[in-house]
Amino acid sequence: MKLTLTLIFYLILMKGFSQEKSPSAKFWETLSAHCGKAYEGKLVTPESDPRFAGKLVMHVRSCEDGTLRIPFFVGDDRSRTWVLTMENDLIQLKHDHRHADGSEDKVTQYGGMATNTGSASTQFFPADQFTVDLLPAAVGNVWWITVDETSFTYNLRRLGADTHFSVRFDLTKPIETPAAPWGWKD
Repeated sequence: MKLTLTLIFYLILMKGFSQEKSPSAKFWETLSAHCGKAYEGKLVTPESDPRFAGKLVMHVRSCEDGTLRIPFFVGDDRSRTWVLTMENDLIQLKHDHRHADGSEDKVTQYGGMATNTGSASTQFFPADQFTVDLLPAAVGNVWWITVDETSFTYNLRRLGADTHFSVRFDLTKPIETPAAPWGWKD
């Protein structure tokens, strides 16, 4: 009997070690590999937008346990940071917007939680209730991020509207890391 229980325990233990990582964990691992690096990007959709004129830069600046902070700069505007958190194998996306003095913008911390583990290369984030309360027009917002060996793409589609935004960053060509985003202390 003791040998049988030991064998069962061993098989259970080995099964736990051999389980493959979830798609969200693989996505997280791929993105985390870029911690500390910055990349230049380009607007994909729309092809031009005066609000996004200037050099577009993402910087995977902070990789704490369970949280990734990725500032997104548009020219000299250092107000935006994408904040990804992992909770129970699901990833949440929030948008942290700051003024030049570091204070929070009145429109900040919006985003959503993935409703499933997604894929190793793509995660979707439908607008959460906080976002809808803050920005009622965002009720149909769906953000998604794709990442692979060569690119990182941030996307927004507002369902039921013409709103579509996409910016792609070339992960094969790191650039010099930029200054801190507004409100950050080094």
